[in-house]
Amino acid sequence: MAEVIRMPKMSDTMEEGVIASWLVKEGDTVKSGDILAEVETDKATMELESYEDGVLLHIGIKEKESVPVNGVIAIIGKKGEDISGLLKEVAGGGSAAKKVEEKEEAPAPAATDTEAIDVSGIKASVIKMPKMSDTMTEGTIASWLKKVGEKVQSGDILAEVETDKATMELEAYEDGTLLYIGVKEGESVAVDGVMAIIGEKGADFEKLLKAQSAKQAEKATEVKEEPVTASASTSQVAKSAAVEQKNGAATSDNGRIKISPLARKMAEEKGYDLADITGSGDFGRIIKRDVEEYTPSVAKVVTAEKTAISLPQVVGEESFEEVSVSQMRKTIAKRLSESKFSSPHFYLTMEINMDKAIEARAAMNEFSPVKISYNDIVIKAVAAALRQHPKVNSSWLGDKIRYNHHIHIGVAVAVDEGLLVPVIRFADNKSLSHISGEVKQLAEKAHNKQLQPADWEGNTFTISNLGMFGIEEFTAIINPPDACILAVGGIKETAIVKDGQLVPGSVMKVTMSSDHRVVDGALGAAFLKTLKNLLENPVRILV
Repeated sequence: MAEVIRMPKMSDTMEEGVIASWLVKEGDTVKSGDILAEVETDKATMELESYEDGVLLHIGIKEKESVPVNGVIAIIGKKGEDISGLLKEVAGGGSAAKKVEEKEEAPAPAATDTEAIDVSGIKASVIKMPKMSDTMTEGTIASWLKKVGEKVQSGDILAEVETDKATMELEAYEDGTLLYIGVKEGESVAVDGVMAIIGEKGADFEKLLKAQSAKQAEKATEVKEEPVTASASTSQVAKSAAVEQKNGAATSDNGRIKISPLARKMAEEKGYDLADITGSGDFGRIIKRDVEEYTPSVAKVVTAEKTAISLPQVVGEESFEEVSVSQMRKTIAKRLSESKFSSPHFYLTMEINMDKAIEARAAMNEFSPVKISYNDIVIKAVAAALRQHPKVNSSWLGDKIRYNHHIHIGVAVAVDEGLLVPVIRFADNKSLSHISGEVKQLAEKAHNKQLQPADWEGNTFTISNLGMFGIEEFTAIINPPDACILAVGGIKETAIVKDGQLVPGSVMKVTMSSDHRVVDGALGAAFLKTLKNLLENPVRILV
């Protein structure tokens, strides 16, 4: 009988998927394990695997179209099979596969038991293991972050789940009390298996569990009567029952070793051969403890070319230290995350010849009351360039753009706990020696934690300079509310072309990150061109 293929939940936050490309077409014969299509989720492009053998009778979603989780993607069945009734059910939005089975088969006794259990008045919901990746058939509870009796809200993280690809967070979609936990830490549960129950305090969750058990019994009966139409999760349960011991490790009927995702990762990191490890979990499954207790005299490592080499066992002690996040670091993380994910960044990089700037700095420092740095010269040049390109000196306010008439330059200063950005106000009206003295004063206050709000508020443009650390080029995240930030690299001696000749020179790379909602590419490029001219001819800064 034909099976409906639905969009699986491939990530914890996935709501819909886009068919990037179909790798098969209608009429093609497919086998369980074949890749049907590539699906774009909210996190990555992943492969959609077939869990059925048969012929692809129908494709319901075109390439580049989206479909919600659990939406119908395709139908697989026997060649020539009539699926007109199934298509009508799909078009009507019903559970097609279930309704067709009800028409063709008599209700199983378990269905009567299910109907007898009335759960309509129970204010609680069953939390099932979601399908967190395209190839996931079960998940292992790495840790519970909530315990029975605790109140939870929608969005709270209930548990960490190890899948076949990563350890992911299981999010609650209901408000209520955690009434029941059905899977212990370290144990596995099949996709769609019961993990927990959340609901109103005192709700009869045991009645829900009975109803769920009756449903599972009904599905098990359907699997026995019609094994070809088994769903992905029930097929996996059937396969899990057919386990044999081979070379000390548990293997399924297709020869794959049964092992938890975490245990597999640990074994790969240590270079262990899985066939040499005996599993102590259910059905001989290899779990974390088995890998930790396995102590070979010589670990056999198989390379990509399948060539076995012998490596001596290396014994070491793992250790780490966890430090609570400071309020400064929390604020930095929050502000920069908001900036990165809310502002559409684009980047422009330019190379600047600093030969004349080096000469000018040396001459100015002969008379300046304070030592002028290259960063001071960049600040002054940026301020002068902003005066010529006022639209760069701006902020996005949602329903309007603010074009600042004053120029306040934020200067990123690294301190032990993070990054502070004190502000040089009216930088275009200050001399280089004034800027130099103020930067030094603010940096000292930042290191001594003496900055006041007035010292770091009001920036209209920001400069981040890592040149003193030997960094040649980098990109920076925009510092709100600015529309732009300039990342300044170090000055590097290199060969340059001058008057058609290859001569030694000193160059510096700068990269401007811009908010595309405010600053377009042409405007950003014009600003950098002006900045380049000012730094390559620093006398213009003083005019």
